[in-house]
Amino acid sequence: MRHFTRIPFQASTVIRSPDGSQEWPCELIDISLKGALTTQPDSWQAQRGDSFVLRTRLDEEGDVITMEADVAHVEDGHVGFECMHMDLDSATHLRRLVELNLGSETLLERELAELIKTVVSGE
Repeated sequence: MRHFTRIPFQASTVIRSPDGSQEWPCELIDISLKGALTTQPDSWQAQRGDSFVLRTRLDEEGDVITMEADVAHVEDGHVGFECMHMDLDSATHLRRLVELNLGSETLLERELAELIKTVVSGE
């Protein structure tokens, strides 16, 4: 069962190696409080469990969501990432994006409670 609503959101995204030595441009397809789905960049090879940093530009003002994420799956030209860590500014931007798209404070609060539960339990 999916615990987090996926928000369709097209945006330019960069997948960066953890050490910052390599970058691959791609497009964000959707995002949730616990991860993201992107297009698979050309000449990019990764497997489940590999770690990367995703940087998604939200607007022309320079607002960015940066998340440290592990590859959850690679299939059909898409890459699913599970968010492992994100800074406070990124979390605030993502919370607002989810809030605007869910249209329900109750649903948002339920998803935030689920996120806290998964973080605390280590799921």
